Amino acid sequence: MRPERALDIVAAAEPAAEAMLWKRQLERDGFCVIRGAVDPATIKALHGDLADRLDKTPFCETGFYGQKTKRFGGLLKRSAHAAALVAHPMILALVDQVLTPWCDRVQLNFTQAIEIHPGQAAQKPHKDEGMWGGPKGEMEYMISCMWPLTPYRAENGATLMFPRTHNGGDRQADPGEPVAVEMEPGDVLVFVGSTLHGAGANVTNAPRAGLVASYCLGWLKPYENQWLVYPPEVARHFSPDVAALAGYQQHRPNLNNYEGRCPSILLGDQPPPEYLAAADELRPEHVAILADYARRAAELAEARS
Repeated sequence: MRPERALDIVAAAEPAAEAMLWKRQLERDGFCVIRGAVDPATIKALHGDLADRLDKTPFCETGFYGQKTKRFGGLLKRSAHAAALVAHPMILALVDQVLTPWCDRVQLNFTQAIEIHPGQAAQKPHKDEGMWGGPKGEMEYMISCMWPLTPYRAENGATLMFPRTHNGGDRQADPGEPVAVEMEPGDVLVFVGSTLHGAGANVTNAPRAGLVASYCLGWLKPYENQWLVYPPEVARHFSPDVAALAGYQQHRPNLNNYEGRCPSILLGDQPPPEYLAAADELRPEHVAILADYARRAAELAEARS
């Protein structure tokens, strides 16, 4: 084995091992808080990039989103610092461990900046998985990460989490009292889509700001239409991993293709040929089945000749 390859394996193993520890808490409580996940300087720079849009974005128009709350998406194109959060190695390892039992590859569900202003009442508690109509209680559809841009406090609208209300939790019928998750910039709250939660009320005289990066099963329709938010001329400036999360990948077998090819073909320096040969992208078990079928067909043809 090449030394550099060995180092790659070790580097990948470290986030995976840490993620496994947090996964246990997710399985127990439905959420976890990871302190100091990124350098606060990165959060400060990201907040600075978003400040003008936060200032100019109007308040939401509906009660659920909050009429004294501002929200907007597409954060990967609004700040180069957003990728450090969206593609955080340990977070992605945790997302993979939680979701890939139910899918081949995960995808970015949405990114959203949220600023809760003084006077905003607490949000109605809800489960984010409700955006999809499939059966509940059998799998996790999504996992979300709430990153504070400003300190989160119980009095300024910190996210309220209802422990153990997720799939298999013991507080489904009686959710009990929520926990106000207080955090500093650099921390992150991670929760699964089946956990009951909601934004708290802001009873202070200053807004609190944060952002959500959400991931979901690769075969679902995402909350945010990633291909409109990040068309090829935008996504070709992303790293390959971030572009894949934003929809420029196939979910084996063959979902989300462009003219029968992986949509990453749209991200090259030159446009793809007008006429493309379709190419399967199959899971290993499908490749094995296809090879076995071809072998049996060849044996039958030989026997008949």
